[in-house]
Amino acid sequence: MSREPASASTSEASPVVMRAFAVGLAVVATVATAAWAGGALAQQVCDSAPDGRSSPSSRFVDNADGTVTDKESKLMWLHCSAGQAWKSELGRCTGEADRLSWAAAQLLASEVNRRGSFFFNDWRVPQLRELATIAERGCANPRVNLAVFPGTEASRYWTATSRPGTRDEAFAYALSFGAEGMAYLSKDEAHSVRLVRSTQ
Repeated sequence: MSREPASASTSEASPVVMRAFAVGLAVVATVATAAWAGGALAQQVCDSAPDGRSSPSSRFVDNADGTVTDKESKLMWLHCSAGQAWKSELGRCTGEADRLSWAAAQLLASEVNRRGSFFFNDWRVPQLRELATIAERGCANPRVNLAVFPGTEASRYWTATSRPGTRDEAFAYALSFGAEGMAYLSKDEAHSVRLVRSTQ
């Protein structure tokens, strides 16, 4: 049975179809942004109200040394996840983020401090509440401001926080910049790490 070709004319489309088409175009135009992550192009989706973002770029000071300082929390963060390298001339992180056990993440912080890689000797794995301050609720895939933290993947990052009131030392919280949110996980699991330090 033959099928007649669909008309290319939008003038004959129903008002409902036209409205849906217009809304679809508006969404695509306002929320889709491309961002580099680990050398590959990943698609981040943000809402169309940048002034209402939870972690706007205006909140951070780029220290021009691979670190940024949050003016509100007074925390200094590394631009890049552990395993990546900051390229100031490109304004992004290169390489793949390492996946580390919780203990390896602690050792990484100690080694960074020993080497003086980032000018201070008090870098550490962040607490859950600290890491949550850089989550961007207005974006997804990943839920982070990629202008400040380029190369961040929509995956879990370790925190130094354990469940209050428990003596179980085998688990700690991880926070995902994807859709998973926080989870209480075995410290033997391997996840990404972003180091932080307090400035006061």
